Amino acid sequence: MSEIATATQDEAGATGPGRLVLVVGPSGAGKDTLLRLAQAACSDDPDIVFPRRIVTRASSADEDNIAVSQDDFRRAREHGDFAVYWEAHGHSYALPLEINDDIRAGRAVVANVSRTVIAALRQAYANVVVVAITAPPDVLAQRLAARARHSDGNIAERLSRSVDDASAQADVTILNAGSAEYHSRQLVRVIRNEGWHE
Repeated sequence: MSEIATATQDEAGATGPGRLVLVVGPSGAGKDTLLRLAQAACSDDPDIVFPRRIVTRASSADEDNIAVSQDDFRRAREHGDFAVYWEAHGHSYALPLEINDDIRAGRAVVANVSRTVIAALRQAYANVVVVAITAPPDVLAQRLAARARHSDGNIAERLSRSVDDASAQADVTILNAGSAEYHSRQLVRVIRNEGWHE
């Protein structure tokens, strides 16, 4: 599996002053669920933005992405339409270039990304917060089996992938093994920069 990360950067240096909140973690950790709940909780705050990812996979009930073909993705990438893009699990992913306008305007931009792009994004943006969402292996296995998304590939292989890198680079780790509502409130506190409490 190839994973490629690139990020745009202002000529003057890292893009700011807004915050880029990166949500990372293994498949089945519940990232999309917590993000959906956090987005609903922040819906009345115009200074918090949840951009839709561009993905070469159809949207689902779990993920409201902008689905594009590989050819359209390649053309958009070559045109410079993405703030960052990467490949994982046989699909291409990107965040739209417009997030840079939100960051420059001082907003918080919240996005689910691959841990492979963290280092590039920490260099490209002035204020990055990485939130690792994880769960015990048995919970991950149950969630992946229940989801049964063909594009997830081999579940055993996905579970065996090391997630230590994400946790090691994380500023905050949420162990999502309890109530999704409770853990989404933890995520909202991080997004709003209200401090972190286990």
